Amino acid sequence: MRWEANQSMIWDCGPDEAYEYLRAVDEGRKLTESLESLNLAKDSEEDGFLHRAHDVLQTAMVRLEEEFKHLLVQNRQPFEPEHMSFRSSEDDTIDDGSIVSYGDESVEDVVQRDSISRGSEEYIIELVHPDVIPDLKSIASLMFVSNYGRECSQAYVSVRKDALDDCLFILEVEKLSIEDVLKMEWNTLNSKIRKWVRAMKIFVRVYLASERWLSDQIFGELESVSLACFAESSKASILQLLNFGEAIAIGPYQPEKLIRILDMYEVLADLLTDIDALYMGATESCVRTECQDILRRLGDCAKATFLELENAVATNISANAFPGGGIHHLTRYVMNYIRTLADYGKTLDVVLKDHEKEDQVSTSPDMSPVSEEDNNSCESSSASPVALHFRSLLSILECNLEDKSKLYRDESLRHLFLMNNIHYMAEKAKSSELRNVLGDEWIRKHNWKFQLHAMNYERATWSSILSLLRDEGIQNPGSTSISRTLLKERLQSFYLAFEEVYKSQTGWCIPDSQLREDLRISTSLKVIQAYRTFVGRNINHISEKHIKYNADDLEHYLLDFFEGSPKSLHGSHRK
Repeated sequence: MRWEANQSMIWDCGPDEAYEYLRAVDEGRKLTESLESLNLAKDSEEDGFLHRAHDVLQTAMVRLEEEFKHLLVQNRQPFEPEHMSFRSSEDDTIDDGSIVSYGDESVEDVVQRDSISRGSEEYIIELVHPDVIPDLKSIASLMFVSNYGRECSQAYVSVRKDALDDCLFILEVEKLSIEDVLKMEWNTLNSKIRKWVRAMKIFVRVYLASERWLSDQIFGELESVSLACFAESSKASILQLLNFGEAIAIGPYQPEKLIRILDMYEVLADLLTDIDALYMGATESCVRTECQDILRRLGDCAKATFLELENAVATNISANAFPGGGIHHLTRYVMNYIRTLADYGKTLDVVLKDHEKEDQVSTSPDMSPVSEEDNNSCESSSASPVALHFRSLLSILECNLEDKSKLYRDESLRHLFLMNNIHYMAEKAKSSELRNVLGDEWIRKHNWKFQLHAMNYERATWSSILSLLRDEGIQNPGSTSISRTLLKERLQSFYLAFEEVYKSQTGWCIPDSQLREDLRISTSLKVIQAYRTFVGRNINHISEKHIKYNADDLEHYLLDFFEGSPKSLHGSHRK
């Protein structure tokens, strides 16, 4: 009782004082138990002793509770996640390539995915200095045996709750309501999700594991108490993290969020066994069921978001033809999007499994770029859910591109546009993980498709022009002046047509250098061969002044095609 007049903390005065105090309290406890066992008469002198003993014991318990909390607070070890092996992609020098709207003028070619380390082992850190663990354990044991276990547990929970709150603060996890999350701009929300993914791994694998270990160290001989204290102290903090996941799952199904939603799904699925192990036996804790529920809802959200992407692609309408017949923003967006999603193949297989699409894109047989064989392939039982959905999405994209191609008045440009876009799709699939998802057969079919459009481009552009270089309708030029005149007219018409094509198609665009070169060579072989043959066959009947360009000139001019920079041959003449 002399310590009641002393403002000092007993455990700050050294181990001897602490030991002496514990010994005295234990004596008081034993005296109280002895007096209680005597069934003393009420208001007797001995009964007064018992009341006095209870008062002394209660005073001691209040003091021990204060000492217990003091030891926990003063001996907290600093938590330094920056020294751990979990690296935040927030610190990456590469800017986050979050997928921008395909309506924007610029679209990222590459969408970076944050790495989620799955190989990190759970490990323990000292949350409280190990030297005071025996003292904390002694205080807890004495309080429990004195029937003051609830007070001891409450003291422990209140201190460790504060510590857990501090941990979340250090991990940059804010307390946000669902309304706060739903109102956030995407850039801000994107950053919050990345921090959440990192925080979840550290918090569960390191901090909660260490928190459970600390509880076991102090209350180890009272197993149910240890688990109850851990579950109660950590409940608010883990639910704070899970509430953020719930808010994301509730939010609108916007395609740009899908990568981050999958990151959240993967990390939570990966941590589920850890959480189950930590809270196993905590019958009053809702953490395990809440985790499973949030995981399910994130999976549903990911699935709905992917289907919303299909709908967004199907309903993307253009009022004007895409300039130059190049690669449309929508094509770049979708291919980069699913190329990134391919890295999440196993996860997507889980969330998309057994999903039957309610809405199918309907196109007439002559308008659809998807053959019956494609559809049969997509429906193959051997294909994974992600393969089926990716092929479906790309079929929808092709239908959309087919519609966009009809905005071109020039049939040649229509085929060039489709050639460019389908070639881009095939190349993206061939050079990435998409190859394993879509399959070689899909790539072969689309290689054939873009080559078919290349042939159709050549036919639409050059068939009528090269027909001028045929001899049909021209009799022997040497026999009549009419035939010679017709010959000159044919040649002049060819020059005019070539100049017109040159003027327009130098402004058209083939972004892929190899495809551009291949089409130039193919075109050059046909045009130059026909021109050389025509001029060579009729050289004796055509005046040199009527030959505006020689074959080398034309071959040189064809090299200007598809550069996206319009040029003109008006007034040009060979030197």
